[in-house]
Order: sequence, then C-alpha cells, then structure tokens
Amino acid sequence: MRRGVRAIVVAGAALAVAGCVTASAPSCPPGGRERLVAELLFGRNIGDAVGVGERAFARFVDSEITPRFPAGLTITDSRGQYRHADGRIVREPGKVVTIVLGDEARDLPRLAEVAAAYRRRFRQESVGVVTRRACVAF
Repeated sequence: MRRGVRAIVVAGAALAVAGCVTASAPSCPPGGRERLVAELLFGRNIGDAVGVGERAFARFVDSEITPRFPAGLTITDSRGQYRHADGRIVREPGKVVTIVLGDEARDLPRLAEVAAAYRRRFRQESVGVVTRRACVAF
C-alpha cells in the first residue's frame, strides 16, 4: 500500500479481535501461569523504501513502548509481505515486539496507543496486533 505497511494479511482481522480471545485456558506445567501474550507487527517501509531505520525504531521503543510496558519485551527482526491494492506483492523488513501482558484491562488499551503512535510517527497505514493465551514462566 502507498506509504503503508502490512506485516501480515490478517493484521486487520487481528486488530478487530484483539482483546476478544476466548480460547480455553492452556494447561500450564508447574511454575507456569496463564497470560495474554501480544505480538505487535511493525513494518519499516515508508512508501517503497525502508524509512524506519534501526536508530529510529530504537528511539520509538524507548519513548513509546518501554514506558507503557516497563516489565520487559522481546524484539525480533522480521520480513513481511502484503498484496498492494494494485495486485503486486510488496515485501518489507519489519520488527515483531512480543510482550507478556500483566494486566489485560490496563495493557490492551496501551497496545492500541503504541500502534497509533507508530502509525502517526512513521506515516503507516497499519500495525498488526496479535494476542493469544499462553503459559508463561520466567
């Protein structure tokens, strides 16, 4: 998409159901606890070129994500693709930020705030948000 980014085709659907997870509780091994895990899918192209460099993304993490999720997160490099409105397949580098949510009522709106901040700052059309239940132990 022009100036847009879609890390996965179903990102829009994932946004629509974020916070609506109804899967049954997983069976956790000893020491594990059921938690909601979120993955934020950030594309890095602006138009047809990489426009969000490593330093710019790190500054975004420091100013927007870390203050909202100070307990921790994981950042992974990714490669995404989507079908442009004109039919061509667009590929782009991306970042996946994985966060184990501590308080769903507090944290789900924060995910939306992070996605909105990224769209504004880097002129993006979308940020994918995927949530799932998982057993987590640290």
